Amino acid sequence: MTDAAPPPPPSPSNNPPPGWYPSTPGSQAYWDGTAWTGDVAPLASASVSDEKTWAVLTHLSVFLLSFVGPLVVYLIKRDESPFLRAHAAAALNLQITLFIAAIVSVILILVIIGIFMILAVIVIGIVYPIVGAVAAGRGDYPNLPGVISFVS
Repeated sequence: MTDAAPPPPPSPSNNPPPGWYPSTPGSQAYWDGTAWTGDVAPLASASVSDEKTWAVLTHLSVFLLSFVGPLVVYLIKRDESPFLRAHAAAALNLQITLFIAAIVSVILILVIIGIFMILAVIVIGIVYPIVGAVAAGRGDYPNLPGVISFVS
C-alpha cells in the first residue's frame, strides 16, 4: 500500500458502483460505494487500451462462446487487473442469471407468461453484452441492472 491519497469522492448525483478507480498516476484506489477505503493498488502492467480491448472482447465473446468466454477471461486475468476482473465477472454473472431465468421461463410456459419471459431473456441476452462492451470501451466499470452477482 502506498501513501498516495485517493481521488476526491464522486459527486452524489454520479455515485459509481463499488470497485477500483484510477487515483494518482500509476495507481488505483478502491471505492466501496460510499467512501474510499484507503486501499491503493498499482495499475496492471498491460496498457489501459489493452485492458479495454480485453473487457470489450469478454462481453462480446458471449455471442460465440456463451459463458465460456467470460469464464476463461475471469480465470486467467482476474489477478492482473481489477478492471478486467469486474467486466469478466459482470459478463459471467449475466450468463448465469440468464440461464436461471431461461429455466424458470421454460417452466412457466405452462402458464403462458413463460413465453413473454423467454422473449425478455432473449432481448436482455442481446442488449446487455452490447451495453457492457460499450461501457468497457469507454473505460467505465460495468453496471448491468437486474443481474444477480454470483461471481465478484
